[in-house]
Amino acid sequence: MKKNLKLDALFIGAHPDDIEITSSGTLLKFVQAGKKTGILDLTRGELSTRGTPESRITETQNASKILGISVRENLGLPDGNIENTYENRLKIIEIIRKYKPSIIFAPFSNDRHPDHIYTSEIVRDAVFYSGLTKITTGKFQAFRPKRIFYFRHAYDLPVSAIVDITDVFEKKMKSILAYKSQFFNPKNKSEPETYISSRLFIKDIETRARFYGFKVGVEFGEPFYSEEPFKASINELLKI
Repeated sequence: MKKNLKLDALFIGAHPDDIEITSSGTLLKFVQAGKKTGILDLTRGELSTRGTPESRITETQNASKILGISVRENLGLPDGNIENTYENRLKIIEIIRKYKPSIIFAPFSNDRHPDHIYTSEIVRDAVFYSGLTKITTGKFQAFRPKRIFYFRHAYDLPVSAIVDITDVFEKKMKSILAYKSQFFNPKNKSEPETYISSRLFIKDIETRARFYGFKVGVEFGEPFYSEEPFKASINELLKI
């Protein structure tokens, strides 16, 4: 791991594979532009019906290589029991201060999975508190990212921006399918089938990307919500 690595964008998810599913196309666009990107997984996904924590470590490493990210860390919080506690906030604050990302990506707060909901809440709080100098985290100084962008899981979200991921969509899908124990794999017949392991789920990801791409006149897109308005120049508006 590189010392004093400053990230342009940090993507935070509850489980390994959450970022790959929801926002890896946008992550790939950052990488494509030469930006430093990282992923923080809050849990190891040990409650997943299929696979094991050990197999998911290998799958996560393979997905990370496909994405070309600068760093990936796992907080090791208990899967199915992410809580917005002071102790857990401090762990995320320390990561934020360590890598000083300009932008944070996190799950939208309205979702069917409690872990996604609580991840959204704890990240939002941690981003604010990371800027307070009287909250100490060892050698890392106070730092607050400029903005949080929220991505969607199961439920829709108010859309502030849609990123064109057309030219990286194939790579996004490769990063998802690196999780062979979790998603559609006709060779894996020894474990129970779940919704996300069905062929339909992979089709749903493509359909959703096409839907959001259609809204902005491209083939594939990823939607994001920002609680704060954007500042834009006339030249930027004319590009829309």
